Amino acid sequence: MSSQVDPGTQLRTDTAPSLDIRPGRWINNWTPEDPAFWNRIGQSTAGRNLKWSIFAEFLGFSIWQLFAIVVVYLPTAGFEYSTSQLFWLISMPSLVGATLRIPYTFMVARFGGRNWTIVSALLLLIPAVGLSFALANTSTPFGVMLMLAALTGFGGGNFASSMANITHFYPAAQKGWALGLNAAGGNLGAAVAQLLVPIAITIFAAGSLQLPLAGVIWIPLILISAFGAWRYMNNLTSAKSDVRGAIACLKEKHLWIIACLYVGTFGSFIGFAAVFPKLIVDTFPDFSRIPLGTATLTLAFLGPLVGSLSRPYGGKMADRHGGAKITVLSLAVMALITALVVVTLPLANFWLFLVLFLMLFAATGIGNGSTYRMIPAVFALGVGSKGAEASRKSAAALGLISAIGAYGGFLIPQALGLSMSSAGSYTPAFIVFIAAYLGLMLMTWFNYARRGTRFAQHGV
Repeated sequence: MSSQVDPGTQLRTDTAPSLDIRPGRWINNWTPEDPAFWNRIGQSTAGRNLKWSIFAEFLGFSIWQLFAIVVVYLPTAGFEYSTSQLFWLISMPSLVGATLRIPYTFMVARFGGRNWTIVSALLLLIPAVGLSFALANTSTPFGVMLMLAALTGFGGGNFASSMANITHFYPAAQKGWALGLNAAGGNLGAAVAQLLVPIAITIFAAGSLQLPLAGVIWIPLILISAFGAWRYMNNLTSAKSDVRGAIACLKEKHLWIIACLYVGTFGSFIGFAAVFPKLIVDTFPDFSRIPLGTATLTLAFLGPLVGSLSRPYGGKMADRHGGAKITVLSLAVMALITALVVVTLPLANFWLFLVLFLMLFAATGIGNGSTYRMIPAVFALGVGSKGAEASRKSAAALGLISAIGAYGGFLIPQALGLSMSSAGSYTPAFIVFIAAYLGLMLMTWFNYARRGTRFAQHGV
């Protein structure tokens, strides 16, 4: 039998009877742990679904992080919002996105991965179109703008359903790399939004500041994403998760421990990504911008870009060395770099500040990948489940932990805003972050990396 299978045909083998892998179909008998099945058709089919999942999640993150860059331009464009209101516009998307991740976790099992990818992509049209109209009028009330910031949370919810879907396609040995790629593709949307929006509102508008284009440019891409998911993705009948199982997960102490770790790693990534443009502008007004027509192009996109690209390597390193060890290391590096940021702030050196933050973003990305890779292993070992049951419970845990962790994207901007309003400096917030990273590092070591624990013995 040929090793290449036409995706438009049905394959009959001893391991996959009557298996229909055509795009757009429900797939039965999906057995990625079977090497023969995986090498013959599993890997190519999973790869096809992963590609479109990444694209959809990429757009989700782009919409989710629109206000991170839009907020920088609102005062210049004539919107009269206070500093506190601007920080709320930055943090509200993460608050809503984190909350939506909880129901989104169960949508794949309820409707199918392909079907929900289509729906979740089309939902992004609401904030994209709404923001286009709101930014066209400088008298738009703050309440309306805050509601639109909340609606961009649709993009944050996409992560949970996308990851829950992809985890069912891959064998355990490749989950770290696959989930890392899927997450990194999504995380990359934060960087691209911060790069594309300034270009779109200036170059594409013949040199004038045209904020409505910040929403318009995503509309055709969203439609392409929905069409691609409809045309090329699959649903898996084996993708199961139930509400009762999720409730049972909430009683597992390790879910809450890893959720705290995810607040520290992913929460730091998304929180700093959201606030980085404003942080640069506020701290280094003379060095924060590159002239571009009548507007400016910030360097802030480099932060989420580095964090996104480093994330899959965190998963890959966790596959090889164990997620706990890599997570401990990443948190230690995050604490050290944040301390260096505090120490060097009085130097008022923008380029040093930028390099340190790029290193911090890289550490958060590696921590994202390694922490996320720990979830299936820790949760399965902690509840003693095996096989399909462990996979289902892990999928529920993945979604719940990603939801809880995303609240860090709300906490970090709020902490920085409070620090600036009460102390006139961001330094107190950074000191709190250092203490948090050190505490999380010790928590990881004690529970999962300490010699003699069952998790360390299994190389979690």
